[in-house]
Amino acid sequence: MIFGRVKPLDAILATAEKKSLQRSLGAFQLTMLGIGAVIGTGIFVLTAEAAQKAGPGMMISFIIAGLVCAFAALCYAEMASMVPVSGSAYTYSYAVMGELIAWMVGWALILEYAVAAGAVSVGWSGYVVGLIENAFGVTIPKAWVLGPFDGGVINLPAMFIAGVVTMLLVIGTRESATINAILVTIKVSALTLFIILAIPVMNMEQFEPFAPLGFGGIGAAAASIFFAYVGFDAVSTAAEETKNPQRNMPIGLIGSLGICTIFYLLVAAGVIGAPGLSSQPIVDAAGAAMEPGSRELAAQCVARAAEGIKDVVCSKEALAFTLREIGWPQIGNLLGLAAGLALPSVILMMMFGQTRIFFVMSRDGLLPEAFSKIHPKFNTPHVITILTGVFVALFAAFFPVGQLANISNSGTLFAFAAVSIAVMVIRKSDPTRHRPFRTPAIFVTAPIAIAGCAYLFLKLDMKSQLLFIIWAVIGLAVYFLYSRSRSHVGRGIVDEVHEQDADAPPQPVPPVE
Repeated sequence: MIFGRVKPLDAILATAEKKSLQRSLGAFQLTMLGIGAVIGTGIFVLTAEAAQKAGPGMMISFIIAGLVCAFAALCYAEMASMVPVSGSAYTYSYAVMGELIAWMVGWALILEYAVAAGAVSVGWSGYVVGLIENAFGVTIPKAWVLGPFDGGVINLPAMFIAGVVTMLLVIGTRESATINAILVTIKVSALTLFIILAIPVMNMEQFEPFAPLGFGGIGAAAASIFFAYVGFDAVSTAAEETKNPQRNMPIGLIGSLGICTIFYLLVAAGVIGAPGLSSQPIVDAAGAAMEPGSRELAAQCVARAAEGIKDVVCSKEALAFTLREIGWPQIGNLLGLAAGLALPSVILMMMFGQTRIFFVMSRDGLLPEAFSKIHPKFNTPHVITILTGVFVALFAAFFPVGQLANISNSGTLFAFAAVSIAVMVIRKSDPTRHRPFRTPAIFVTAPIAIAGCAYLFLKLDMKSQLLFIIWAVIGLAVYFLYSRSRSHVGRGIVDEVHEQDADAPPQPVPPVE
């Protein structure tokens, strides 16, 4: 196999049974968790980011990103139903392509989940601050609600919500999932109301020019908008806590993705077509679009607002802003309230996925054993949950939402491509294994997913690409200096289940090289 050590699938399943999390989630809860993870910052906040890169052409960006995710979701569904344990892309890669690739995938998933949770926290802050200012007529000093790149000092509301979600996750998965289902209902209702109010007053002239920066701008927006879809794979990290995962995982993955795509296109059309607003990019003297989240764009937004120009790209709460401008100020405030209530569900799922990845990597010996400690009362991995919460709060405090989203996307795209490769490899290496869900036309579907991931990665800004490379180099150093020598597989500790004694302790066996 690729780069040596492979952990057999049977050993992975045996390990999961030996030190497992409680199975408490059904198909409906998984779908709700998927919608909760997917619908969030991407549509509530990154709509403005996409407009700055592509203008009305972001409609095509949503379709491109959605298609890439759809093909990746089909690959995920087969692997998740066949290997119903926590760990997502990390676990699948370990079983198919070996420990080094698995480590790099798990390391990349840290970028996906922890940084993404920070991005959503920043998005939540924008809506809550906008709600308070518009509903109560107060002005909050920008220094304390924006990070330094956005013209402030520290984003205190974003830090606050990250802390609250951390506490909720420590309490337990069942409680978190129940609260999440309520928040998803609020979120979907708010978006439905937005569509009902915004679509009928759409002005088609607002869609011209449709692609002011050409297809390059549409591709760049798709690379950012991809963030709006990535939550679906967080569902697969809950496989070990799912009842009947062979049936329920594919339903949760593909069902949530399909529902969210319909919402995205309708909401984006409502924002673009809003009369009196501009969804065109703001450009510099040379005609190039200014970088979202930059001080230069922030200054230009202030200047244009003083001239009475209303730009969607300048809003930190695009949907509520749109409703206020088309004559529904109170409904706009209600939507801001709904976002304030519902966006924490996205933070919850991102941090949920992060802690479960850490949990499984620790259980394999690649990270300190303390990371897989389970709370005696709440039955959750509390140590790593709290540690993750600290880092999420720091990300949210100092970085703009768009930059965090792009960095997160770099890790996500790498993981998605790895899963798409893994599902093809295991079709060849283990063709007789039971597959409750089979990806259709796998040798067409998976290559499309891989090519799509590569395309979107190349369309990310250079800063995000460079940060991913630096992060990967750090990950390699950690692996060779710490993890490789402590790996359970490398030390020959692989769990096996024997028919005569299913409860027997793990027996040392030689690692598969």
